[in-house]
Amino acid sequence: MEIDDWDGVETAARIAAGEVSPGEVVRAAIARAEAWEPHLHAIATPTFEAALRDADEAAAGPFRGVPSFVKDLDDVAGVPTGMGSRAYRGYVPRSTAPSVAQFLGAGFVSLGKSTTPEFGLTCTTEPERGPATRNPRHLGHSAGGSSGGAAALVAAGVVPIAYASDGGGSIRIPAACCGLVGLKPSRRRLVEMARVSKMPVKIATYGVVTRTVRDTAAFYAAMDATSPASYLPPIGHVAGPGARRLRVGLYSDAPLGSPVDPAVRDAVARAGRLLAGEGHHVDLVTPFPERLMRQLERDFFNYWALLSAGASHQARASLRGRFSPDQLEPWTRGLAAHFRRHLLALPLAVWRLRRFERAYAALFDRIDVLVCPTTAAPAPPIGYLSPALPFTTTSERVRAFAPFTPVQNVSGAPAISLPLGATDDGLPIGVQLSARVGAERTLLELAYALEAAAPWPGAAPLPGVSAGAGGRS
Repeated sequence: MEIDDWDGVETAARIAAGEVSPGEVVRAAIARAEAWEPHLHAIATPTFEAALRDADEAAAGPFRGVPSFVKDLDDVAGVPTGMGSRAYRGYVPRSTAPSVAQFLGAGFVSLGKSTTPEFGLTCTTEPERGPATRNPRHLGHSAGGSSGGAAALVAAGVVPIAYASDGGGSIRIPAACCGLVGLKPSRRRLVEMARVSKMPVKIATYGVVTRTVRDTAAFYAAMDATSPASYLPPIGHVAGPGARRLRVGLYSDAPLGSPVDPAVRDAVARAGRLLAGEGHHVDLVTPFPERLMRQLERDFFNYWALLSAGASHQARASLRGRFSPDQLEPWTRGLAAHFRRHLLALPLAVWRLRRFERAYAALFDRIDVLVCPTTAAPAPPIGYLSPALPFTTTSERVRAFAPFTPVQNVSGAPAISLPLGATDDGLPIGVQLSARVGAERTLLELAYALEAAAPWPGAAPLPGVSAGAGGRS
């Protein structure tokens, strides 16, 4: 049985109709995982035997029996949590994280943990020691990060949907790299991840990466019943484009003037033309003053360094006598050192980050949706963003590659990356649509319209197999 062309909604429907059993679907997914994993290196810990044993007992949710993976930053009881770090080797949690419990409660069957960079702190998934997670669309390139393993497995057709998380773009960036749909929801739309509770600015949330808009829409519709944020309007079941004509602001210049690949600019311009063709009013905008963005970028990077120091502190507490700073990667240690150098600047940085919500909200007094690149370039070659490079080199490259996505993490607003372009050699290009807090429904309606107007490839074929779905080896 080939399941790589089924999305999650179709898989669940076939199971519900009795055409296939959850066990059959899980076995097919395991077979594809075993075929792909030597090429991808996207699975941190497989739990195939447990998945086969538990498949027919999956929760009775809308995705009952649909196979998936959980990102290796969040706990599943009895399954090692590695955090992408050598420091966590051998750590096995006793309980399942509330966010993972909410996700699995929709009926998913977990096949294991997907790879992530150390503590989720960068936008590629390339451990200093061990194989890099590779992009199934082009194996010489990065799958992105920090949800790189999740994106690679979905793009390869191993599973149709996977648990991911996003603190600075970590759902949207790998979605852009791998040609997927990746929606970062509004703050508190979903159950809060355990590690977020102590953040002074709650920039991170979990979500999913998928190959189709309807899978993303169906997932968020399923989550409405257990959303902790009663102040957010329910998303509801979004089944297609909306009727309302919207004011769309379009821009493709990086906030601080760093280079943007011409193919990325072309993809954003094409998205604008497609939206105008759907009857929306599209204008070029400069969303925020350069001075504000320059300060935001500095404050966000200082805050990111704080999170690195916090992750190291949490590792020390969780692992007790087994933790050594020498086990951490150069990028993580460099961020912690940056935190120490800028410690006195942090209180004011946190205050300004919280205030940025006002500037972001004010933008949507004049537009309904903001369209821009997801990343400044397509997925880079393996090694270009390596955390083993000198800290200054990695810092400059990461900040130039992903300057667009942190805005919605700081503001708590939703944003979706859609695969609306590709380079001549087949690397996907993501275009980001964002909106005011709570406006996921608007983004999903537009995503449906764009998917219909400019369909994107399905699952990548295995290396050596005819590239009917648009993959490259």
